Amino acid sequence: MPVSERALELAMTAAQAAADKKAQDIVVIDVGDQLYITDAFLIASASNERQVAAVVDAVEEALLNLPEKAKPVRREGERQGRWVLLDYVDIVVHIQHAEEREFYALDKLWKDCPTIPFVDRDMVDAEAS
Repeated sequence: MPVSERALELAMTAAQAAADKKAQDIVVIDVGDQLYITDAFLIASASNERQVAAVVDAVEEALLNLPEKAKPVRREGERQGRWVLLDYVDIVVHIQHAEEREFYALDKLWKDCPTIPFVDRDMVDAEAS
């Protein structure tokens, strides 16, 4: 079953917010056929704990500013700042310190699931110039 329109809206908005805070390796994975609890995972890396927190704040703010506001039903890992999980039911956002991303390799764990293309609008603007 393809990702719902709502999940796609949340994922793309969250991905752009993460990109705006200079998160790296942003990936959106369609896990809907494998998990019944969510449609997609968004995974992004940050180089330090402060950047993890900034990316998390930006994602939350962007999703709250949508016409149909979204608030996480659960958040975990914020205190340590190494891997923060935001559960929006339709999507689950994982913001990881680069070392945690490499160690836990969520991308590899879900490699059989299709990815949903995300293109940072700043990259599109740079190519158009």
